[in-house]
Amino acid sequence: MPATPPKPRGRRPKTDAPPDTVATSADDRYRAPALDKGLDILELLATQPHGLTRAEIVKEMDRSASEIYRMLERLVARQYVMRNPSGDRYALSLKLFALAHMHPPLSRLINQALPIMDDFTRKAEQSCHMGVYDRGNVLISAQINSPSGWSFAVQRGARVGLLDTASGHLLLAYADEGRFNRMLAEHTPLDGEVPITEEALAAILASVRRQGYVERESAQTLGVVDISFPILGPDNTALATLTCPYIRRIDRHVGPNMEQVREYLRDAAAALSLTQGMNAV
Repeated sequence: MPATPPKPRGRRPKTDAPPDTVATSADDRYRAPALDKGLDILELLATQPHGLTRAEIVKEMDRSASEIYRMLERLVARQYVMRNPSGDRYALSLKLFALAHMHPPLSRLINQALPIMDDFTRKAEQSCHMGVYDRGNVLISAQINSPSGWSFAVQRGARVGLLDTASGHLLLAYADEGRFNRMLAEHTPLDGEVPITEEALAAILASVRRQGYVERESAQTLGVVDISFPILGPDNTALATLTCPYIRRIDRHVGPNMEQVREYLRDAAAALSLTQGMNAV
């Protein structure tokens, strides 16, 4: 039912071709091999709760012992990696954890999302809100009204259901197995929430994964169509969702139609998704 978790890192493939004959992508033009090597070590150690010996790191990364030794010594000196008391095993320190909490991830995500959401509301003439998982349901962490003055909005700080909203279904559909099970275990029904069977929920989430977004009539408000896209992390799990509660005007004003609004919202979510190689959250 949940999204398939990413495959573990394997060894780097070898190539006998000289560097100048290897085809490079746009990203490869700006490679920094030493930096890549250090990041590879950090990512490898992040998957090893008990650490690895230098020989094990060399084997996993398929590099020479001397270059791994030099990089490990620099990471130890900068306190990103620590050695155990006997000195034969390396593990991540808490420095990355401390750095991350100097700028809370949710605050950074909101700061990056607000200008993109504002641009969306101006083009779409609709309101927009961002939802994140929080203690069993969905927390509306950011919200911007339509500048046109005509819109339907969900207030920032509101909590909406995990099992009966577009945001909740996207967060569940794009969760790895462990997080998916945790979210369901922590879920508590909110006021007005309509019960759903396990089979019905599984069918909805399968449909969401196939389509990649949600577009359907609101289960809470008559006349509103919820359009929602996931903001994806590098492992293809949902960090958050962007949702437009679309309302159609019936006077003489001609604004963007629902198809145009959907594409504007798709672009906004893609701009915030790590899978697109754009902004780091």
